[in-house]
Amino acid sequence: MSREALAIGHVVGDILDPFVKAASLKVMYNGKELTNGSELKPSQVATEPRIDIAGRDMRNLYTLVMVDPDSPSPSNPTKREYLHWLVTDIPESTNASYGNEVVSYESPKPTAGIHRFAFVLFRQSVRQTIYAPGWRPNFNTRDFSALYGLGPPVAAVFFNCQRENGCGGRRYIR
Repeated sequence: MSREALAIGHVVGDILDPFVKAASLKVMYNGKELTNGSELKPSQVATEPRIDIAGRDMRNLYTLVMVDPDSPSPSNPTKREYLHWLVTDIPESTNASYGNEVVSYESPKPTAGIHRFAFVLFRQSVRQTIYAPGWRPNFNTRDFSALYGLGPPVAAVFFNCQRENGCGGRRYIR
């Protein structure tokens, strides 16, 4: 089901090429596990989530990327993909807090439309230095993976998020 949800949500296509899930990625906001296509409000994702990677071999390392492919708006994603978080060297059987935070978590605050936020997990073949890009807008997950030889993703999950008060508009006070 999860791979189909990634395709239906156009995460596969807009951000990723088709891939075979080969790792167990669990993303939890406020103690609740994220499922593909969940609807979350900015207040629910204000602090970084807990990221768990199941397994038994702490020698296996992973890189996690969180991006918004709909920045600044889904109808005009000129900043696709906006990088919200980058953590490397996460040992299998632990969580992201054991990794190396290369780009700190920036909480989603969409201003227009419904945005998708995707967590993409890569298995590292070696421990290597991964540098923070000098920017957050126009990050490219495919190019990033190619640059560091990460190969295809091993897991991904996404959620939808929009402004706290829906699409909003101007409010006039008399």
